[in-house]
Amino acid sequence: MYEFVTGPLAWLAFGVFFIGLTVRIILYIRGLDWKMDRVTYRVNTSYGIRGAIRSVVSWLIPFGTGGWKTHPVFTVITFGFHLSLLISAIFLPAHNFILKRKWGVSLFTIPEAVGDMMAILVMIAVVMFIVRRLVLPEVRILTTAYDYLILAIAVAPFITGFIAYHQIFEYKLWLILHILSGEILLIAIPFTKLSHFVLFFMSRIQIGMDFGIKRGGMKGSGLTW
Repeated sequence: MYEFVTGPLAWLAFGVFFIGLTVRIILYIRGLDWKMDRVTYRVNTSYGIRGAIRSVVSWLIPFGTGGWKTHPVFTVITFGFHLSLLISAIFLPAHNFILKRKWGVSLFTIPEAVGDMMAILVMIAVVMFIVRRLVLPEVRILTTAYDYLILAIAVAPFITGFIAYHQIFEYKLWLILHILSGEILLIAIPFTKLSHFVLFFMSRIQIGMDFGIKRGGMKGSGLTW
């Protein structure tokens, strides 16, 4: 079973992940319509590029935007969650061991103790996300079972990985469950809200170009606003 989940199933998961996200990006770009969006993306591009860069960078910096400053606690939790998820997924020693063994690729690794703390941080963050959805009326009214399922898919690799690493129960079983849950996460990303992993950047670029061009002195330049 271990050889299957780290071999053919892993290839399938990574294939769906990369191909699926590529398709989502292409569909997003093809769906842009400058007449409907009321912004041209091929004229006055320099203004748009500057606006896009400002938009992305501002949202990647904690408290870099008004939205982040409005809810400081949620901002810290959100950044901690995403950074821990990304760093531990790519730079954990055990993950790089499998990459090296299967595909001959190895990256910089973080200490296992740091990865352990990041797993705990992710689990705490998910609990806080659930509490937020239950407590805040403006969030609760928009929440469905689907949202809880997405959180479960995101946190499952960390729960199973934490149990396997500390050998709380049968190590081999939980190792396989950890790998399976990670592959389920990869496969789910292109088809669910988890696709914001990439579409966040697409939408910020689009909005940034919109603001950069419309509010960059481009009005009155022959554009059919």
